[in-house]
Amino acid sequence: MLDYAAFPEQRQSLIYQILQENGRVICSELASRLGVSEHTIRRDLHELSKEGVCKKVYGGAVISLPESEDITLRKTKDTAKKNSIAQRCARLVKSGSCIFIDTGTTNLAMAEALPAELALTVVTNSPEIAAVLLKKPLYDVIILGGQVQRSSGGSVGTAAISQVKGILFDQGFIGGCAMAPESGLTGFDYADCEFKKAVIKQCNETIVALTSDKIPAVARYVVAQSSEIDVIVVEENSSKQYDTAFQEHDIRIYTV
Repeated sequence: MLDYAAFPEQRQSLIYQILQENGRVICSELASRLGVSEHTIRRDLHELSKEGVCKKVYGGAVISLPESEDITLRKTKDTAKKNSIAQRCARLVKSGSCIFIDTGTTNLAMAEALPAELALTVVTNSPEIAAVLLKKPLYDVIILGGQVQRSSGGSVGTAAISQVKGILFDQGFIGGCAMAPESGLTGFDYADCEFKKAVIKQCNETIVALTSDKIPAVARYVVAQSSEIDVIVVEENSSKQYDTAFQEHDIRIYTV
């Protein structure tokens, strides 16, 4: 058996492999498994984080995701998964409510899945989502203004933030690049993340829909701590391992 205490490169290679398989690692578990101290594991994680492999969180580390592609490229990926998640999200919406739908390909699919017979007020920062909603005659649609960010497909600047502060939402469907129990919901674009923070403050219930590749993982900027999220809608095969960790933050998990 390889003596991992004597071979740091092999030890870090194994940690990287575990990160790829599980998305996160815990220092105490790695230390016991590899026969080294937790201090040694923390040093390994520091080296891996410098290489961009992971980001350190309390008690361990979470795998880093590559930066998100432009929304026009994301539309064609994982469409079946996104449609299933979107339909589950749509079933959470109640007639007569005021909801916010964030930009993003899964949220676009959700806008399409919403029943036309509901009477809703829907606010969005996405022109594309607004166009879908306007086809449903019972919907009052409000689109937030300002410059449209090409990468996300939505308005995220000061004008949009100013407008959103004047609205209270029964539900907010927030997009995100990555989520983990320890790091919460995170994203890659600073302006977009600041906009999402402003929306969450106005929501009675915050709902996040994610494909399995985004859990557990971490991006660059924090959108919300796990305790600020009320509901996660996710693929069934990605949630079971983290049910307990997320439920400790009082998050309800719906699977598809």
